[in-house]
Amino acid sequence: MLVLALITLLLHGALTGLFYAFSMSVMPGLNAIDPAQAEAAMRSINRKILNPWLHLVFLGSPVAALVAGFLADGMAATWFFAAAGVNFVGSFLVTMLINVPMNNALDAATMSFKDYSPRWTAFNTLRTVACAASVVLVGLGLTEL
Repeated sequence: MLVLALITLLLHGALTGLFYAFSMSVMPGLNAIDPAQAEAAMRSINRKILNPWLHLVFLGSPVAALVAGFLADGMAATWFFAAAGVNFVGSFLVTMLINVPMNNALDAATMSFKDYSPRWTAFNTLRTVACAASVVLVGLGLTEL
């Protein structure tokens, strides 16, 4: 159980770091260059990020927390289930309902980078906060094992 809990913590931490890096460096960097270049760079990023490592972290985080919740007892289970829920709503649903459609609109050239960047970054920052909260919840689950 401890190994699963540590893997869960690692997955949540990696996802938090990914989202944090985008809000704190990637998007400000893209905002500082010509919008046409920023659009091209973001399109490339959006294509290249779809890989097994992202899927492992993105899908694995809430699943690992859910499994840890089922295997844990007492308050540890509660914390792991909470982490799974916060991650699912704040990361998975926000990504699928907001960020991915915006990525698709940018790719289809139906949204300009000027319109895309502030909204995408705001929702990405929401994902960052949700994932950071999930890290804390997993950590609390670990203290109860």
